[in-house]
Amino acid sequence: MSKYWSDAIKDLTPYTPGEQPKVDNLIKLNTNENPYPPAPAAIEALNSFDKDRLRLYSDPDCSALKEGLAAYHGVERHSVFVGNGSDEVLALAFMAFFRQPQPLLLPETTYSFYDVYCHLYDIKYQQIPLTAEFGIDLADYDRPNGGIIFANPNAPTGRALPLSEIEALLQRNTESLVIVDEAYVDFGADSAIDLTHRYDNVLVIQTFSKSRSLAGLRVGYAIGHKDLIDGLERVKNSFNSYPLDMLAIAGATASLQDEDYFQQTNQKIIDSREWTAQQLVQLGFDSLPSCTNFLFTQHKFLEGAELMGYLRGNNILVRHFSKPGIDNYLRITIGTQQEMEALVETLRNHPDL
Repeated sequence: MSKYWSDAIKDLTPYTPGEQPKVDNLIKLNTNENPYPPAPAAIEALNSFDKDRLRLYSDPDCSALKEGLAAYHGVERHSVFVGNGSDEVLALAFMAFFRQPQPLLLPETTYSFYDVYCHLYDIKYQQIPLTAEFGIDLADYDRPNGGIIFANPNAPTGRALPLSEIEALLQRNTESLVIVDEAYVDFGADSAIDLTHRYDNVLVIQTFSKSRSLAGLRVGYAIGHKDLIDGLERVKNSFNSYPLDMLAIAGATASLQDEDYFQQTNQKIIDSREWTAQQLVQLGFDSLPSCTNFLFTQHKFLEGAELMGYLRGNNILVRHFSKPGIDNYLRITIGTQQEMEALVETLRNHPDL
Protein backbone atom coordinates (compact mmCIF):
# COMPACT_ATOMS: atom_id res chain seq x y z
CA MET A 1 0.00 0.00 0.00
CA SER A 2 1.50 3.31 -1.09
CA LYS A 3 1.66 6.26 1.28
CA TYR A 4 0.48 8.38 -1.64
CA TRP A 5 -2.87 6.64 -1.96
CA SER A 6 -5.95 8.60 -0.90
CA ASP A 7 -7.99 7.18 1.97
CA ALA A 8 -10.84 6.26 -0.41
CA ILE A 9 -8.49 4.08 -2.47
CA LYS A 10 -6.96 2.44 0.61
CA ASP A 11 -10.39 1.23 1.68
CA LEU A 12 -11.53 0.19 -1.80
CA THR A 13 -12.09 -3.47 -2.71
CA PRO A 14 -11.79 -3.57 -6.51
CA TYR A 15 -13.87 -5.71 -8.81
CA THR A 16 -12.20 -9.05 -9.58
CA PRO A 17 -12.46 -9.96 -13.26
CA GLY A 18 -12.66 -13.55 -14.41
CA GLU A 19 -9.34 -15.27 -14.91
CA GLN A 20 -7.77 -14.89 -18.36
CA PRO A 21 -5.05 -17.59 -18.30
CA LYS A 22 -2.25 -17.65 -20.84
CA VAL A 23 -2.36 -21.42 -21.23
CA ASP A 24 -3.19 -23.41 -24.34
CA ASN A 25 -5.77 -26.20 -24.64
CA LEU A 26 -8.12 -24.90 -21.97
CA ILE A 27 -11.89 -25.02 -22.25
CA LYS A 28 -12.66 -21.55 -20.95
CA LEU A 29 -16.14 -21.38 -19.41
CA ASN A 30 -15.47 -18.79 -16.72
CA THR A 31 -15.95 -15.30 -18.19
CA ASN A 32 -19.21 -15.47 -20.19
CA GLU A 33 -17.47 -14.85 -23.51
CA ASN A 34 -19.25 -15.85 -26.69
CA PRO A 35 -17.76 -19.04 -28.19
CA TYR A 36 -18.59 -18.00 -31.76
CA PRO A 37 -16.74 -15.46 -33.96
CA PRO A 38 -18.04 -11.93 -34.49
CA ALA A 39 -20.45 -11.29 -37.35
CA PRO A 40 -18.89 -11.56 -40.82
CA ALA A 41 -19.74 -7.90 -41.50
CA ALA A 42 -17.82 -6.86 -38.39
CA ILE A 43 -14.77 -8.89 -39.40
CA GLU A 44 -14.90 -7.41 -42.91
CA ALA A 45 -15.13 -3.89 -41.49
CA LEU A 46 -11.99 -4.48 -39.41
CA ASN A 47 -10.08 -6.17 -42.25
CA SER A 48 -10.86 -3.36 -44.71
CA PHE A 49 -10.29 -0.49 -42.30
CA ASP A 50 -7.99 2.24 -43.63
CA LYS A 51 -5.13 2.03 -41.12
CA ASP A 52 -3.75 5.41 -42.18
CA ARG A 53 -6.72 7.01 -40.42
CA LEU A 54 -5.41 5.81 -37.06
CA ARG A 55 -3.16 8.90 -36.89
CA LEU A 56 -6.35 10.89 -36.28
CA TYR A 57 -8.61 11.01 -33.26
CA SER A 58 -11.81 9.02 -33.49
CA ASP A 59 -15.21 10.70 -33.72
CA PRO A 60 -15.92 11.89 -30.15
CA ASP A 61 -19.66 11.59 -30.78
CA CYS A 62 -19.44 8.10 -32.36
CA SER A 63 -22.09 9.31 -34.80
CA ALA A 64 -22.13 6.26 -37.10
CA LEU A 65 -22.58 3.86 -34.19
CA LYS A 66 -25.27 5.99 -32.53
CA GLU A 67 -27.18 6.21 -35.79
CA GLY A 68 -26.88 2.46 -36.30
CA LEU A 69 -28.11 1.71 -32.79
CA ALA A 70 -30.98 4.19 -33.08
CA ALA A 71 -32.16 2.55 -36.30
CA TYR A 72 -31.72 -0.96 -34.93
CA HIS A 73 -33.69 -0.31 -31.73
CA GLY A 74 -36.25 2.07 -33.21
CA VAL A 75 -35.33 5.07 -31.05
CA GLU A 76 -34.19 8.63 -31.72
CA ARG A 77 -30.47 9.23 -32.12
CA HIS A 78 -30.50 11.63 -29.16
CA SER A 79 -31.68 8.71 -27.01
CA VAL A 80 -28.42 6.76 -27.50
CA PHE A 81 -25.17 7.00 -25.53
CA VAL A 82 -22.08 4.87 -26.21
CA GLY A 83 -19.02 4.10 -24.13
CA ASN A 84 -16.00 1.87 -23.65
CA GLY A 85 -17.91 -1.25 -22.70
CA SER A 86 -21.02 -1.30 -20.56
CA ASP A 87 -18.78 -1.12 -17.47
CA GLU A 88 -17.76 2.42 -18.44
CA VAL A 89 -21.34 3.34 -19.27
CA LEU A 90 -22.37 2.09 -15.83
CA ALA A 91 -19.52 3.99 -14.14
CA LEU A 92 -20.56 7.24 -15.82
CA ALA A 93 -24.22 6.61 -14.94
CA PHE A 94 -23.38 6.08 -11.27
CA MET A 95 -21.52 9.39 -11.26
CA ALA A 96 -24.22 11.25 -13.19
CA PHE A 97 -27.34 10.03 -11.38
CA PHE A 98 -26.76 8.21 -8.10
CA ARG A 99 -24.92 10.68 -5.87
CA GLN A 100 -28.17 11.49 -4.08
CA PRO A 101 -29.29 12.12 -0.47
CA GLN A 102 -31.32 8.90 -0.50
CA PRO A 103 -29.59 5.52 -0.97
CA LEU A 104 -29.29 3.64 -4.22
CA LEU A 105 -31.16 0.31 -4.12
CA LEU A 106 -29.60 -2.78 -5.70
CA PRO A 107 -29.88 -6.56 -5.30
CA GLU A 108 -27.75 -8.18 -2.63
CA THR A 109 -26.54 -10.78 -5.12
CA THR A 110 -25.82 -9.23 -8.50
CA TYR A 111 -23.02 -7.84 -10.66
CA SER A 112 -20.32 -6.99 -8.14
CA PHE A 113 -19.18 -3.85 -9.95
CA TYR A 114 -22.25 -2.04 -8.59
CA ASP A 115 -21.09 -1.84 -5.00
CA VAL A 116 -17.52 -1.12 -6.18
CA TYR A 117 -18.80 2.00 -7.94
CA CYS A 118 -20.76 2.97 -4.83
CA HIS A 119 -17.60 2.86 -2.73
CA LEU A 120 -15.52 4.61 -5.40
CA TYR A 121 -17.99 7.48 -5.78
CA ASP A 122 -19.09 7.60 -2.12
CA ILE A 123 -22.68 6.68 -2.98
CA LYS A 124 -24.98 5.55 -0.21
CA TYR A 125 -26.66 2.26 -1.07
CA GLN A 126 -28.84 -0.53 0.29
CA GLN A 127 -28.65 -4.14 -0.88
CA ILE A 128 -32.02 -5.86 -1.20
CA PRO A 129 -31.98 -9.64 -0.58
CA LEU A 130 -33.10 -11.96 -3.34
CA THR A 131 -36.06 -14.24 -2.83
CA ALA A 132 -35.62 -17.81 -1.63
CA GLU A 133 -35.61 -18.83 -5.31
CA PHE A 134 -32.80 -16.31 -6.09
CA GLY A 135 -35.20 -13.97 -7.88
CA ILE A 136 -35.61 -10.19 -7.71
CA ASP A 137 -38.91 -9.07 -6.18
CA LEU A 138 -39.37 -5.45 -7.28
CA ALA A 139 -42.00 -4.91 -4.60
CA ASP A 140 -39.11 -4.96 -2.14
CA TYR A 141 -37.82 -1.77 -3.80
CA ASP A 142 -40.87 0.27 -2.81
CA ARG A 143 -39.02 2.40 -0.29
CA PRO A 144 -37.33 5.82 -0.31
CA ASN A 145 -34.40 5.79 -2.71
CA GLY A 146 -32.04 7.88 -4.78
CA GLY A 147 -32.16 5.38 -7.63
CA ILE A 148 -32.58 1.70 -8.42
CA ILE A 149 -30.34 -0.57 -10.46
CA PHE A 150 -30.63 -4.24 -11.31
CA ALA A 151 -29.43 -6.57 -14.02
CA ASN A 152 -32.09 -8.27 -16.11
CA PRO A 153 -31.35 -11.11 -16.50
CA ASN A 154 -29.52 -10.94 -13.22
CA ALA A 155 -25.93 -12.07 -12.80
CA PRO A 156 -24.67 -14.44 -11.58
CA THR A 157 -28.06 -16.12 -11.11
CA GLY A 158 -29.31 -15.90 -14.71
CA ARG A 159 -32.95 -15.28 -13.77
CA ALA A 160 -35.02 -12.71 -15.68
CA LEU A 161 -37.95 -10.47 -14.79
CA PRO A 162 -40.93 -9.97 -17.13
CA LEU A 163 -41.38 -6.49 -18.59
CA SER A 164 -44.75 -6.16 -16.85
CA GLU A 165 -43.03 -6.15 -13.46
CA ILE A 166 -40.45 -3.59 -14.57
CA GLU A 167 -43.17 -1.32 -15.94
CA ALA A 168 -45.16 -1.67 -12.71
CA LEU A 169 -42.07 -0.54 -10.80
CA LEU A 170 -41.71 2.52 -13.06
CA GLN A 171 -45.35 3.39 -12.43
CA ARG A 172 -44.78 3.26 -8.67
CA ASN A 173 -41.27 4.72 -8.57
CA THR A 174 -41.63 8.04 -10.41
CA GLU A 175 -39.14 10.33 -8.64
CA SER A 176 -35.83 8.53 -9.18
CA LEU A 177 -33.95 6.82 -11.98
CA VAL A 178 -34.19 3.08 -12.64
CA ILE A 179 -31.30 1.49 -14.55
CA VAL A 180 -31.89 -1.89 -16.19
CA ASP A 181 -28.57 -3.55 -17.02
CA GLU A 182 -29.26 -5.86 -19.97
CA ALA A 183 -25.85 -7.40 -20.67
CA TYR A 184 -27.46 -10.84 -21.22
CA VAL A 185 -30.89 -9.90 -22.52
CA ASP A 186 -30.41 -11.42 -25.99
CA PHE A 187 -30.24 -14.97 -24.63
CA GLY A 188 -33.90 -15.28 -23.68
CA ALA A 189 -35.24 -12.19 -21.88
CA ASP A 190 -37.27 -9.21 -23.09
CA SER A 191 -35.57 -5.84 -23.38
CA ALA A 192 -36.96 -2.81 -21.54
CA ILE A 193 -35.93 -0.48 -24.37
CA ASP A 194 -39.57 -0.09 -25.43
CA LEU A 195 -40.33 1.34 -21.98
CA THR A 196 -37.96 4.26 -22.67
CA HIS A 197 -40.59 5.64 -25.09
CA ARG A 198 -43.11 5.99 -22.26
CA TYR A 199 -41.03 6.63 -19.13
CA ASP A 200 -38.38 9.31 -18.73
CA ASN A 201 -36.83 7.73 -15.62
CA VAL A 202 -35.57 4.44 -17.05
CA LEU A 203 -32.14 3.91 -18.61
CA VAL A 204 -31.37 0.64 -20.39
CA ILE A 205 -27.72 -0.41 -20.73
CA GLN A 206 -26.50 -3.07 -23.15
CA THR A 207 -23.18 -4.35 -24.47
CA PHE A 208 -21.61 -5.76 -27.63
CA SER A 209 -19.45 -8.10 -25.53
CA LYS A 210 -21.79 -11.05 -25.02
CA SER A 211 -24.31 -11.73 -27.77
CA ARG A 212 -22.32 -9.91 -30.46
CA SER A 213 -18.94 -11.59 -29.71
CA LEU A 214 -17.07 -8.27 -29.50
CA ALA A 215 -15.78 -8.32 -25.92
CA GLY A 216 -12.31 -7.41 -27.20
CA LEU A 217 -13.52 -4.17 -28.81
CA ARG A 218 -15.08 -2.84 -25.56
CA VAL A 219 -18.36 -1.30 -26.73
CA GLY A 220 -21.38 -0.61 -24.55
CA TYR A 221 -24.35 1.72 -24.83
CA ALA A 222 -27.33 3.19 -23.04
CA ILE A 223 -30.80 4.09 -24.31
CA GLY A 224 -33.11 6.47 -22.51
CA HIS A 225 -34.74 9.90 -22.46
CA LYS A 226 -32.71 12.73 -24.01
CA ASP A 227 -32.22 14.39 -20.60
CA LEU A 228 -30.58 11.23 -19.27
CA ILE A 229 -28.32 10.94 -22.30
CA ASP A 230 -27.34 14.60 -21.94
CA GLY A 231 -26.33 13.90 -18.32
CA LEU A 232 -24.14 11.00 -19.41
CA GLU A 233 -22.54 13.13 -22.13
CA ARG A 234 -21.70 15.85 -19.56
CA VAL A 235 -19.85 13.35 -17.40
CA LYS A 236 -18.19 11.59 -20.34
CA ASN A 237 -16.89 14.85 -21.77
CA SER A 238 -15.49 15.77 -18.36
CA PHE A 239 -13.59 12.49 -18.23
CA ASN A 240 -12.71 11.17 -21.71
CA SER A 241 -13.95 12.78 -24.93
CA TYR A 242 -12.84 9.81 -27.06
CA PRO A 243 -14.06 6.63 -25.31
CA LEU A 244 -14.25 4.50 -28.46
CA ASP A 245 -11.47 4.05 -31.00
CA MET A 246 -12.08 3.94 -34.75
CA LEU A 247 -11.85 0.16 -34.97
CA ALA A 248 -14.40 -0.32 -32.20
CA ILE A 249 -16.83 2.08 -33.87
CA ALA A 250 -16.40 0.40 -37.27
CA GLY A 251 -16.70 -3.17 -36.00
CA ALA A 252 -19.66 -2.55 -33.72
CA THR A 253 -21.57 -0.54 -36.34
CA ALA A 254 -21.04 -3.25 -38.96
CA SER A 255 -22.13 -6.02 -36.61
CA LEU A 256 -25.63 -4.54 -36.49
CA GLN A 257 -26.05 -5.40 -40.17
CA ASP A 258 -25.77 -9.19 -39.73
CA GLU A 259 -29.10 -9.91 -38.04
CA ASP A 260 -29.41 -13.47 -39.34
CA TYR A 261 -25.97 -14.39 -38.00
CA PHE A 262 -26.77 -12.68 -34.69
CA GLN A 263 -29.97 -14.68 -34.23
CA GLN A 264 -28.39 -17.96 -35.34
CA THR A 265 -25.45 -17.80 -32.92
CA ASN A 266 -27.69 -16.75 -30.04
CA GLN A 267 -29.95 -19.72 -30.73
CA LYS A 268 -26.96 -22.07 -30.77
CA ILE A 269 -26.03 -20.85 -27.29
CA ILE A 270 -29.60 -21.18 -26.03
CA ASP A 271 -29.85 -24.72 -27.40
CA SER A 272 -26.53 -25.74 -25.83
CA ARG A 273 -27.59 -24.14 -22.53
CA GLU A 274 -30.79 -26.16 -22.38
CA TRP A 275 -28.99 -29.36 -23.38
CA THR A 276 -26.33 -28.80 -20.70
CA ALA A 277 -28.93 -28.07 -18.03
CA GLN A 278 -30.68 -31.37 -18.80
CA GLN A 279 -27.41 -33.29 -18.65
CA LEU A 280 -26.47 -31.69 -15.33
CA VAL A 281 -29.77 -32.76 -13.78
CA GLN A 282 -28.87 -36.38 -14.55
CA LEU A 283 -25.55 -35.86 -12.74
CA GLY A 284 -27.17 -34.53 -9.57
CA PHE A 285 -26.96 -30.79 -10.23
CA ASP A 286 -29.65 -28.23 -9.53
CA SER A 287 -29.49 -25.27 -11.95
CA LEU A 288 -31.47 -22.05 -11.78
CA PRO A 289 -33.59 -21.25 -14.86
CA SER A 290 -31.35 -19.15 -17.09
CA CYS A 291 -32.00 -16.48 -19.72
CA THR A 292 -28.27 -15.86 -20.16
CA ASN A 293 -25.26 -17.49 -21.78
CA PHE A 294 -24.38 -19.26 -18.52
CA LEU A 295 -25.82 -21.62 -15.94
CA PHE A 296 -25.76 -21.04 -12.20
CA THR A 297 -25.72 -24.50 -10.70
CA GLN A 298 -24.87 -26.50 -7.59
CA HIS A 299 -24.48 -30.19 -6.91
CA LYS A 300 -26.62 -31.98 -4.36
CA PHE A 301 -23.68 -33.15 -2.24
CA LEU A 302 -20.38 -32.07 -3.82
CA GLU A 303 -18.99 -28.65 -2.87
CA GLY A 304 -18.63 -25.96 -5.48
CA ALA A 305 -14.99 -25.20 -4.70
CA GLU A 306 -14.07 -28.87 -4.99
CA LEU A 307 -15.83 -29.19 -8.34
CA MET A 308 -14.13 -26.07 -9.67
CA GLY A 309 -10.76 -27.50 -8.68
CA TYR A 310 -11.57 -30.85 -10.26
CA LEU A 311 -12.59 -29.23 -13.54
CA ARG A 312 -9.54 -26.99 -13.53
CA GLY A 313 -7.36 -30.06 -13.09
CA ASN A 314 -8.97 -31.33 -16.28
CA ASN A 315 -8.33 -28.09 -18.20
CA ILE A 316 -11.87 -26.70 -17.86
CA LEU A 317 -12.32 -23.31 -16.23
CA VAL A 318 -15.59 -22.29 -14.55
CA ARG A 319 -16.37 -19.49 -12.08
CA HIS A 320 -16.87 -20.02 -8.36
CA PHE A 321 -18.01 -17.31 -5.94
CA SER A 322 -17.11 -17.42 -2.26
CA LYS A 323 -19.89 -15.04 -1.19
CA PRO A 324 -22.12 -16.51 1.54
CA GLY A 325 -25.39 -17.87 0.18
CA ILE A 326 -23.98 -18.72 -3.24
CA ASP A 327 -20.65 -20.29 -2.21
CA ASN A 328 -21.72 -23.75 -3.32
CA TYR A 329 -22.67 -22.62 -6.82
CA LEU A 330 -20.69 -22.66 -10.03
CA ARG A 331 -21.32 -20.27 -12.88
CA ILE A 332 -20.69 -22.14 -16.12
CA THR A 333 -20.45 -20.18 -19.36
CA ILE A 334 -22.07 -21.83 -22.35
CA GLY A 335 -19.40 -22.63 -24.93
CA THR A 336 -19.72 -24.50 -28.19
CA GLN A 337 -21.74 -27.70 -28.14
CA GLN A 338 -18.47 -29.66 -28.34
CA GLU A 339 -17.12 -27.83 -25.29
CA MET A 340 -20.29 -28.48 -23.31
CA GLU A 341 -20.14 -32.16 -24.20
CA ALA A 342 -16.55 -32.24 -22.93
CA LEU A 343 -17.66 -30.58 -19.68
CA VAL A 344 -20.44 -33.13 -19.15
CA GLU A 345 -18.17 -36.06 -19.93
CA THR A 346 -15.52 -34.77 -17.52
CA LEU A 347 -18.11 -34.45 -14.77
CA ARG A 348 -19.35 -37.96 -15.46
CA ASN A 349 -15.80 -39.16 -14.80
CA HIS A 350 -15.67 -37.53 -11.35
CA PRO A 351 -14.82 -40.32 -8.87
CA ASP A 352 -17.82 -39.46 -6.67
CA LEU A 353 -20.43 -39.22 -9.43
